[in-house]
Amino acid sequence: WLADVLRSAGLTVIEEDGWKSRAVHGTDAGVPLGVLCHHTAGPKFSGKDIPCLPTLENGREDLCGPLCQLGLGFGGTWYAIAAGLANHAGPGAWKNLTAGNTHLIGVEAENHGLITDKWPEVQIESYARGVAAILHHIGRDEEWCIGHREWAPRRKTDPTFDMNDFRKKVAGYLH
Repeated sequence: WLADVLRSAGLTVIEEDGWKSRAVHGTDAGVPLGVLCHHTAGPKFSGKDIPCLPTLENGREDLCGPLCQLGLGFGGTWYAIAAGLANHAGPGAWKNLTAGNTHLIGVEAENHGLITDKWPEVQIESYARGVAAILHHIGRDEEWCIGHREWAPRRKTDPTFDMNDFRKKVAGYLH
């Protein structure tokens, strides 16, 4: 349902081959309770919308893929990567939830993550609209939009934008 929900919000979505059956070890995700926001820490924009896509789909040497359910390109295009379980949360907690990979939709936005650089406005707007559409679909409010650094504050710093401001933007699309 992810691609359809994003499209219904007026967003551009590319469905990657095999996304509907892609999952960590073929495992279905659990009931989604929220959205976990990330950035890829990949390269700066050089003309390619989502250069980290192969890694998001297939994983890294130290972590098998997929690494998220959805990717978000620099230009605001969404990429459906996996419908099942993804390795994106790791150990952490939010509102008594501790099974992030199972119960949070992982979104990896293509961004190098340097705090000194501003995120493209088109990407932030698309990010907020997409997260709001997902939260609306699963019956949750903006408080279930979580930054990876909030989920795992001792080991993660992403995304680099202000999550409280971002939740306000998400709330504007929810209400």
